[in-house]
Amino acid sequence: MKENLLDKIDKANVPKHIAIIMDGNGRWAKSRGEERTYGHRNAISAVRNAIAACAKAEVDYLTLYTFSTENWNRPEDEVSALMTLLSESLIKESDELMSKEIRMHVIGEIDKLPDLVKEQLLNVVEVTKGNSKTNLVLALSYGSQREILNAVKHIAQEVKDGNLTVDAIDEKVIESHLYTKNIPPVDLLVRTSGEVRISNFLLWQIAYAELQFLDIYWPDFSEEDLFQCILNYQNKERRFGKTSEQIIN
Repeated sequence: MKENLLDKIDKANVPKHIAIIMDGNGRWAKSRGEERTYGHRNAISAVRNAIAACAKAEVDYLTLYTFSTENWNRPEDEVSALMTLLSESLIKESDELMSKEIRMHVIGEIDKLPDLVKEQLLNVVEVTKGNSKTNLVLALSYGSQREILNAVKHIAQEVKDGNLTVDAIDEKVIESHLYTKNIPPVDLLVRTSGEVRISNFLLWQIAYAELQFLDIYWPDFSEEDLFQCILNYQNKERRFGKTSEQIIN
């Protein structure tokens, strides 16, 4: 009988916020003799698996690195295909989000997205805002360095305008100017495909996150994979700079 990993998870100690770098679509497709876009289309099931797993494990926030600022530099036909796929997915999946009480958010420079995609995104954000279970955050046209740069500029403008003093600038002030100002910090960051890097994703927010790198391509990602990541997380001692003795006491 197949082991039920969900039953092993301590629901009182699940990460509040899981972030995933969904990597390996192109290599997955190439290994099957297909074009990169084939991998992107077959990655939708993995997205569903991640969302379903978070809902079952009662994770509050799931952030998916959907499209980075650097991804705009990919071949034009691939970018176009990704935007088309995003548009189709928003239409197809919105009813599923509603039925499962999942609320969607979006972070990033969404003004750079095609008008239709932006309109569809904001519509799904609006219609799901009353949902009260897992929060799904799509990082689109997102880059963490740009996010932090924009925050610094806004804070500098507030100082210039006399609305903020330099001495008043602290971590909370910076966090209040990030895209994620109403979202808790990341507890668990997962990356698929075997690559071991962060790729300009939530650099401020992952300061104390547990990092897990999986040797599977994103289209093969299953609910059980995320359950195992949560179990691995629960076996870690999170000290936040303190000693083990301080945590125990």
